[in-house]
Amino acid sequence: MDKNQIMGGLLGVLIGDALGLPVQFAPREERKKKPVAGMEGWGAFNMPPGSFSDDGSLTLCLAESICEAGLNAEDAAGRFLRWYNEGYWTPTGFAYDIGGSTSRAMERLRRGVPAIDAGPKGENDNGNGSLMRIMPAALYLAGSGPETMADGIWTISRITHGHPRTCSACYIYALLAKELLTGVSPIEAYQNLCSLPEEVLQAGIAGTEKKHFARILDGQLQQVSEREIRSSGYVVHTLEAAIWCLINNNDFTSTLLAAVNLGEDTDTVAAVTGGLAGISYGFEAIPAGWLEVLIRRDEILSLATGFADKLTQVRDIEAGDKVTEAPGESSKKRGGSR
Repeated sequence: MDKNQIMGGLLGVLIGDALGLPVQFAPREERKKKPVAGMEGWGAFNMPPGSFSDDGSLTLCLAESICEAGLNAEDAAGRFLRWYNEGYWTPTGFAYDIGGSTSRAMERLRRGVPAIDAGPKGENDNGNGSLMRIMPAALYLAGSGPETMADGIWTISRITHGHPRTCSACYIYALLAKELLTGVSPIEAYQNLCSLPEEVLQAGIAGTEKKHFARILDGQLQQVSEREIRSSGYVVHTLEAAIWCLINNNDFTSTLLAAVNLGEDTDTVAAVTGGLAGISYGFEAIPAGWLEVLIRRDEILSLATGFADKLTQVRDIEAGDKVTEAPGESSKKRGGSR
């Protein structure tokens, strides 16, 4: 792991979000007729070029929280609530494009519900709203063992999304990020992910949910045709689409544009893809023209630099370290469903 990878992972989320935001909700057929070729603006939310949505804002909130408090669910939740209430870490001072599960979680946090219990846990709460902002936690935990990684990833996901399927998706994403940080190619990282020992997968993939990730974990996702890849806001669709774009392209630019041009939930699919591509190709691979128009670029770069500095100093987190959770919580709460 080096600073170029860490900053690439963080900025990749923001760049993907900004690329996809203007064309969010448009069907794939529209993107086939008029593919996105670079940074645009206005569109779905009438925001200027370089604007990012909840994906980017919550990623920045989490990165800042880790810089200042380590992996601390209550601290992160407090910053998320500032985003929701005050527009903290937003491009223009107000929060927008807020998913239903995230909104309910924020209202529960307002009422004093502990962070680890705030995220709704229903079958219909398996959107991509925690996957889209989990990258800082994945980077922070990359040097830890499976149990520590699972505890941390599940804890941070649960702030807004508590269903085991979404938490499991975030864990798979973190495992792939860890493989990419070793410097291997995207396809090698994916193959390594699919070849991990069962005990590593079981640490953070709920047993009742593993069937939903069969197409990802069977090692054949690269051969799946584009028409079989969905790019909706369902967390499994988003994770599949992001990995599919990563392993079927050879550079940062083509990977991100492939994600955006899948259509549907373009900002989040591209944000999740961008985090992985940013690790793989590094911060230096992000097109200067895309980075130049990113709103609050200098502040974001300052945070990313500080985040990378912190992680390069503490990258060898011991497997026995614990994540700071809500009082009385432990890894047991991840449940016997694994």
